[in-house]
Amino acid sequence: MLHDEGIVVHLGAEVVGVRGRSGENVSLQVRTPSGNQTIDGRDILVAAGRTPNTDGIGLDLAGVALDARGYIAVNHRLETSAPDVWAVGECAGSPQFTHVSFDDFRVIRDNLAGRDRTTHGRLIPYCMFTDPPLARVGLSESEARHRSIAVRVAKLPIVAVLRSRTTSETRGFMKALVEADGDRILGFAMLGADAGEVTAVVQTAMLAGMPYMGLREAIIAHPTMAEGLGALFANVSSL
Repeated sequence: MLHDEGIVVHLGAEVVGVRGRSGENVSLQVRTPSGNQTIDGRDILVAAGRTPNTDGIGLDLAGVALDARGYIAVNHRLETSAPDVWAVGECAGSPQFTHVSFDDFRVIRDNLAGRDRTTHGRLIPYCMFTDPPLARVGLSESEARHRSIAVRVAKLPIVAVLRSRTTSETRGFMKALVEADGDRILGFAMLGADAGEVTAVVQTAMLAGMPYMGLREAIIAHPTMAEGLGALFANVSSL
């Protein structure tokens, strides 16, 4: 899709030199597996991640410890090393999503009210709002392999979802991971229109412990993107 829009992606590239000024003229010298290259352009965007802004604000004076990466060290209840001091959101090393920070707030709120709520076992969705959007929840294939979890994988091209033809947004795919020796849904990913909304449907099923057949047999409104879940889970191989 990026190629169709004239975008070139250089994988495994190392920037070894930068010249010029962004917004005027810039030149990058990069080292790639195929050799050194020079890339000329007008603007440069550097996306190097984020670091916690915890330096020099007196945390040491308050007895609040940091971890090796500079995040506030917390336990599973989001308590810090200082009594009655809690940390919430990205400064506490939580996944860097607004929806996770909001759940962190709920964890602390409930614990302050006397409940015992933790961050363990949270099923956290991911959505990147590109065009089309990319969303996923649960395990990916690579994560399943790394953890030696046997899975069955089902795939469906977005063009097979009838809604995509009515809107002419037929690019992308759906993918589901189901445990190899059972019926639990372990992961879902989608690249396509309304991916975040469809992922929420699968996440709800996963939270409820619904076997994949529940979505396979569900009567979902036509024509919607979520309707494609029936066809997707129909592609899960039998045990």
